[in-house]
Amino acid sequence: MNMELLVFGYLQVIVERFSRSNLPQMEKRKYLVPCDMPVGQFIFILRSRLHLSPGTALFVFVNNTLPQTASLMGSVYDAYKDKDGFLYMCYSSEKTFGCLA
Repeated sequence: MNMELLVFGYLQVIVERFSRSNLPQMEKRKYLVPCDMPVGQFIFILRSRLHLSPGTALFVFVNNTLPQTASLMGSVYDAYKDKDGFLYMCYSSEKTFGCLA
């Protein structure tokens, strides 16, 4: 059963590291994210989980695009969710398009 039906107001997000990135792998890959959370706030959460220094860049891609940090996660989900009901995001320390996990 799809969790999207079970947890109203939250999105299923899977976050994976870009294969050529030198950033560490995250211990947790699956997240339930509030629909009304800005992308920038979610990136802040990812930065803290990765224990990145302030000078280290973090870029997050959805379908090879950089979502605007002011966009709500619900809007990004509606535009890019996969058939399986998950939103797949990829992170890297470089602004590298063609980001495939």
